Amino acid sequence: MQNLEKYPQLVSVFQDIENIIGKDSYDMWLRPAEIDFAGNVLTIFLPNQFWGNTIHERYEHTIKDAFLKHLGITVEMVYQISKQETPTVTSAQDVILANPEQNTLGKINPFASRLSSSHTFENFIESPSNRFAYKAAQAVSHKLGARENNPLVIYSSPGLGKTHLLHAIGNQILKDNPSAKVLYMSGEEFVSEYIEALQNKDPESFRRKYRTLDCFLMDDIQFVSGKEQCTIEFFNTFNALFESKKQIVLSSDRTPQQLEWNERLSSRLLSGITTEIKRPNLETRIAILRQKRDSINFDIGDDVLAFIAEGVQTNVRELEGSLFRLVAYCSAHGVIPSIAIAKEVLADFLVSTNNLFINVNSIKKIVGKHFNIKMEDFNSKRKTQSIAWPRQIAMFLTNELTDLSLPEIGREFNRDHTTVIHARDTVKEKISNDPFFAAEINQIILDIKAVDNK
Repeated sequence: MQNLEKYPQLVSVFQDIENIIGKDSYDMWLRPAEIDFAGNVLTIFLPNQFWGNTIHERYEHTIKDAFLKHLGITVEMVYQISKQETPTVTSAQDVILANPEQNTLGKINPFASRLSSSHTFENFIESPSNRFAYKAAQAVSHKLGARENNPLVIYSSPGLGKTHLLHAIGNQILKDNPSAKVLYMSGEEFVSEYIEALQNKDPESFRRKYRTLDCFLMDDIQFVSGKEQCTIEFFNTFNALFESKKQIVLSSDRTPQQLEWNERLSSRLLSGITTEIKRPNLETRIAILRQKRDSINFDIGDDVLAFIAEGVQTNVRELEGSLFRLVAYCSAHGVIPSIAIAKEVLADFLVSTNNLFINVNSIKKIVGKHFNIKMEDFNSKRKTQSIAWPRQIAMFLTNELTDLSLPEIGREFNRDHTTVIHARDTVKEKISNDPFFAAEINQIILDIKAVDNK
């Protein structure tokens, strides 16, 4: 925060927030902002609406938890654009009030505040990689404690949607039954609360809190593993809820068998449904980016989204993070997102094209097959449209997908570098103006990478 020195009591709060969300995310979204803090109201001044929406959706829960942890207060957050008098994005309470269906939740149910309203079943992209987990989560939310669904254990590598599904379950339960006792928490929080209860010599209040729930949603249970007393307490809590036919939903970065738990607890976890979320395929990654683009109402072409989706293959969190970084850059510099800008801004996110060993012959081969021309036509003197246009596309793709200089590309096609520049700019302009052509180019790129990655 730019003016954090005005509020020395907040230094430790924001240091903790930075540690939790990571330096890159903190530097991009929080450090540039100015704040005002009075009473229990934290006002954040931001350059645009999108910035406020991002902090509200992604980091508000973390910020509130940090204030509660370090200062012991429940902070109300207000977002203002360029220090205007009227807030553009209001507090979490006002956001809830704007939605009549959730108005009751925010007022009468203290458990609802731990759930992210942005994580619902409606905005979760279902795909073959997560379909079973998605369907199981829906079944749980509509039939709490049913023996066939209890417990539900979802495991995957980080950033693939486990947390989203846990929040979606909680939000759906509270939508159907606003008075339900639904608690979401992380494994780390469970351990921390248990240690605090022991220090305060009040373990019974800890037990009462958890054993009266209708649904217990615990994220990242691997943090409980290996801590003997916490594991015992978790097992007892699990048993109490299970025997009372209350719903238990857990997530982990590994299977129950891989957790360092005793056989009795492992068998309990395996007695319900255990499901894995795998990495999303290309089509799913594009769909995720399209949905996120539409939700923030920012103009980004499908060709750029496809480029990001092809280059970011690790997890959904990095996929969305790359989109937010590109949007923030383009908003700050007043430029329209393009593949060239994405390549520069997201260099540390993208899979290196050097690792794919793409070469000019591969590009010529795929483009030639697509347009039904021969390899020798790319270097011939013929200038008919049926040959000149595929040649320009091949030169454009060589410029995009290889590290060759313009003169080197020209030599590969028996042309000079000015011809390559003309081809590059001509194809780029058509991509910008014709979404169908952009989709065609993206498919050619995928075909090229498929050949060179075999």
